This record gives sequence, C-alpha cells and structure tokens, in this order.
Amino acid sequence: MVTSTKIHRQHDSMGAVCKSYYQLTKPRIIPLLLITTAASMWIASEGRVDLPKLLITLLGGTLAAASAQTLNCIYDQDIDYEMLRTRTRPIPAGKVQPRHALIFALVLGVLSFALLATFVNVLSGCLALSGIVFYMLVYTHWLKRHTAQNIVIGGAAGSIPPLVGWAAVTGDLSWTPWVLFALIFLWTPPHFWALALMIKDDYAQVNVPMLPVIAGEEKTVSQIWYYSLLVVPFSLLLVYPLHQLGILYLAIAIMLGGQFLVKAWQLKQAPGDRDLARGLFKFSIFYLMLLCLAMVIDSLPVTHQLVAQMGTLLLG
Repeated sequence: MVTSTKIHRQHDSMGAVCKSYYQLTKPRIIPLLLITTAASMWIASEGRVDLPKLLITLLGGTLAAASAQTLNCIYDQDIDYEMLRTRTRPIPAGKVQPRHALIFALVLGVLSFALLATFVNVLSGCLALSGIVFYMLVYTHWLKRHTAQNIVIGGAAGSIPPLVGWAAVTGDLSWTPWVLFALIFLWTPPHFWALALMIKDDYAQVNVPMLPVIAGEEKTVSQIWYYSLLVVPFSLLLVYPLHQLGILYLAIAIMLGGQFLVKAWQLKQAPGDRDLARGLFKFSIFYLMLLCLAMVIDSLPVTHQLVAQMGTLLLG
C-alpha cells in the first residue's frame, strides 16, 4: 500500500496532483470516442445538431470514458508496474493511491450518468453507464487476461459512443446507430492488433494473451486483413441500404477504405515489419477520424444543396 507521505512527497503542487489524476483517465484515447459520438449526433439530426445538447453529450461521454479508464488503471496496476512503458503511470508510480483513484472514478461515473439523464435523456445516460460496466467487467476482468479474443469482444465497449450520440438526439435506437456500432466494432481489432504487434513483448512479459503473443504474427496479420475486409463494406451501408448519407461520404469512404486495405495487405505480406504495423495503427486512427468528418459534412443541409445543384448542372 502506498502511503500518503509518499504521495505528498511526489506531488509538490496542486498542479502536479491534478496532472496525476488527469493521467489516470488516459486522455489520448477519449477524443476518438467523442468524434464517433458527434458524428452519430450529426447524422441523427440531419446536420442540424443542437449545440448545447452536443456539448452536454460530449461532456457526459468524456466523464464516462475517464471513469472507465481510471477503473482500468486500478485493476491493471499490477501489470502496469511490471511493464517498463507503464511503470510511470500514477498508481504504480505511487503518485495516487488506488482507493483515491476509485473514489475519483466513481464520482466521474455518477456525474456522467446524472448529466446525461438530467439534461439529455435517460437512455443516453444508461448507455454511457453500460459502456463503463462492459469495459470493466467484460473486457478488463473477464477477457483481457484470459483469451486471445479479448479485444474482439471487448471492442464493444468502444463501440457504444455512437449509440449514446444517436440516443441523445432521437431518444431511441434505430438501424443506423447499430451499423455505426458494428463499424467501430469491426474496426477495433485491426486497430488494436496493429498496436499489439508493436508491443507484444510487453504483453508476453505480463502474460496477457493478446493475439500476437498466443497465435504469432502471421496469424495476427491474417486476422487484421480479414477484419479490414469487413470494415470497408460496413462503412458503405450508411449509403445503401440505409440511405443516411450520400455521394460525398461514399467517395471519401471508398478512398479511405482502399488505403486501409492497402496497408493491411502490405502488413500481411510482411508480418514481422513493425514499421508497417505502426503505419497501419496510425492510419486506422486517421481513417476513423476522417470517416466521421465525412459523415458530418455529408449530413449538412448545405452539402445536400450543393450536391443537388451539381447534379442539375451535370444533367442539364
């Protein structure tokens, strides 16, 4: 148990304390979750998103994600201490006591639900709360240390933000948010396994059965390729048969999807090339961000008007 004396010694200012608690939330992960939430809200509102509702929903989503990541840091403090790259995180470094982190996580979770349920709707609050529970119980506790398919099933937690965004606008869930859910669910394995290829030695050191550790690099890159083949057509379902987005999104989705497949295929040809794995990992983030941006732009009324005018000019 880390003593309060040690914590006081390592935190020489209130700013340092805030920094440690901020680091517990793994803030680099959160923006991508918020981008998918926002894209879903724009589609659901047909490009006429209510700004106050958008900001409240994104704040609620931020608090929920921060709560889940903090709980993950508490649960994984043992393996974080063993791995060199994670040993400096606040809990294994002795900067934050686990019980204080737990209080922090619970407060964040309660605030997230209260904010969404009060100012948006109960469904969005329940969905955000379910993301925390799924991430902790299903992924972190049941799957991460016990099966090589951990990230496949556990990826459902990171796929919940579009459901939250859609529910925030409409108060229900139709086929479209579930397609967005499935798209991110399928995108997660190529994204995360590319990272796992780069740091598989760390996972092996602490006996976490990530796919590259258990099945090897060739099997992993084959799985990356197969999932990538599913991601691209799923991204097009928003155009047909759902008719939620149009030709601008279609063009961008095809262009981005083609590049995604190229990088996945290149990695399949050279499973041990960590530079290719790093390139796919970085591009996968770029892919999802630009795809969501295309969703937003395509949903705008002004985009519909411009596309209609161009169609009239071309036909006339």
